[in-house]
Amino acid sequence: MTGKDTPPGECPQCWEHARNRAIHRKLRPREDCPQCVDHMTNGCPNRVPKKKSSWW
Repeated sequence: MTGKDTPPGECPQCWEHARNRAIHRKLRPREDCPQCVDHMTNGCPNRVPKKKSSWW
């Protein structure tokens, strides 16, 4: 996973899996990615921190 390319507030695994077709290329049609299913079930444990909002 490439955390350095992940924008603030996003999960590195979700970001990489959504944009890198090579990760899911080995799966058969209609086959779910075990890592993605686990992530959807248990949530995203690691998110890239956002900068503090300077609105207020």
